[in-house]
Amino acid sequence: MLTSSGLSFHQLFCLTLLALLLPLPSHSADPDPLQDFCVADVSAPLSINGFPCKPSSQITSDDFFFDGLSKVGNTTNLFGATVTAGNVLAFPALNTLGISMNRVDFAPGGVNPPHSHPRSSESGVVIEGKLLVGFVTTNNVYHSKVLSAGQMFVIPRGLVHFQLNVGEGKALAFTAFNSHLPGSSVLPFNVFASTPSIPDKVLTKAFQVDEDVINSIRSKLGF
Repeated sequence: MLTSSGLSFHQLFCLTLLALLLPLPSHSADPDPLQDFCVADVSAPLSINGFPCKPSSQITSDDFFFDGLSKVGNTTNLFGATVTAGNVLAFPALNTLGISMNRVDFAPGGVNPPHSHPRSSESGVVIEGKLLVGFVTTNNVYHSKVLSAGQMFVIPRGLVHFQLNVGEGKALAFTAFNSHLPGSSVLPFNVFASTPSIPDKVLTKAFQVDEDVINSIRSKLGF
């Protein structure tokens, strides 16, 4: 018996079975590079999975070295913490390589507020001080531990997480990602400082609070 497309039922069954048995495409954070390197031309528009490569004639040894993470971050801000990014935007040689790093500085009591990285898992190591590191699963299970210098943590891709300085002095951590541009969705700003704003009736219903509470949070965030 032929189907309307002219294929027999047997042929259609074989094609379906073949499709199921073929290897599935990779779902790594960034695609594998097809060349030794592709130093980003960050002045060009961003393409689907990276920037265009600089011409090889314009590449020097300095392109492969970055000292941005050696500088102490300014923690005199609302959260008492600052992230210095070492992603492709700051270090163009990372383009297409699927890796990046951040430096996170904490004042006493400082917090890297709840956030997520939509395009990457994260690993990190505490260099100085004492940090409470925690994340929440999609089943709303909270995992956390207080870490000191030399101890490492991992945050699965896309999960909400934070770090809080629970020591008496400053703290410092370095974090690494399996993406050259992992992205960061910072919950306080996503929810209360979006442009345009999420309607108040949505936020009051979602958080079960009055509108003046929403306005108070926005004002404290500077919005």
